[in-house]
Amino acid sequence: MDLTAVREVVDGRSRLPWLPGDAWLAGGTTLFGEPRPALRRLRDLGVCGWRPVTVTGTGVEVAATCTIAELLSFAEAPDGPWPAGRALMAHCCRAFSSSFKVWNTATVGGNLCTALPAGPMIALTVALRGTCRILDLDGRERTVSAGEFVTGPEATVLLPGEVLRSVVLPAAALAERSTVRRVATRPWGRSAALVTGTHDPLSGRSQVAVTAATVRPVVLSFAGVPSAGELESSLSRALAPDLLPADVHGRAEWRRHLAGHLAEEVRCELAEAR
Repeated sequence: MDLTAVREVVDGRSRLPWLPGDAWLAGGTTLFGEPRPALRRLRDLGVCGWRPVTVTGTGVEVAATCTIAELLSFAEAPDGPWPAGRALMAHCCRAFSSSFKVWNTATVGGNLCTALPAGPMIALTVALRGTCRILDLDGRERTVSAGEFVTGPEATVLLPGEVLRSVVLPAAALAERSTVRRVATRPWGRSAALVTGTHDPLSGRSQVAVTAATVRPVVLSFAGVPSAGELESSLSRALAPDLLPADVHGRAEWRRHLAGHLAEEVRCELAEAR
C-alpha cells in the first residue's frame, strides 16, 4: 500500500518536534498495510542500529527493531541458554500469521505497538514478564511492564513522540518451566486464543496469561499451580465482557470458551511437570 500523503522521511534519531501526522517506521508491514491519509512524516528507526538480541547476565534484551525472523533464529539456536524460555519464544514467533517475507521485515516492537489482540509478541513478552523500555524525543527513558503496555485494541501506554526502544526479558522468567496453547481458525491464520503458562519450581509460583481472546492481556498469578476450580474461578472473574472482542474472527462467548479450555490444558501440563 502506498502512503501517498507522506511528504517526508526523517532520521529516527532526530529531535524534530513531534507533529500531528508523524509516525515511527520500523519494519512497516502494518504501517503500509492499509491507507493512512493522515500520515505526513515517517521517522525511520532503521538507521538507529540497535542490536536485535542482546544476552546479558540478567536476561535478554530484544530491540524493538528486531525482526521476527531474527528472534526466531535466536530462539532456535542449538545449545543456547534458557531452553524452556527460548522454546516459548519460538512457539510465539511461529504463531505470527504471516509469510516468510513478512517474518523478515516485521518487528517485535511493531507487533507490540500495533496492539492487535492476536499479536503473538504481546503473548511472549507478557509470559516472560518483560519490561518495556520507552524513550521520548529527548532520550529520557521510562519503563513499564509488558503486561501493562497494551491497554486495548490498537492502544498502548505510549505518549505522542515516545517510542518503544526494547523489551527486557529477565533470566528468572526465561529459566522457568513454560507451555503454550493456541487456537486459530486455519493453520496459518491469526490466533483466536493464545494462552501461556509458566511455573517456577523453586518458589512454586505460577502464571497463566490469556491473549488473542482478549483485547488486552489478562494475567493470573498463583502461589502454586492452581487447582482446576481455582483457575476457573479466577479466569471467570478476570474475563469481563468488555475484554472479549466480537468480530468476524469469532464471537465473544466462543473466545471465552477457548480461553478457559486452553488455560485448563496449560494448568494440567504445569501440574504434571512438578
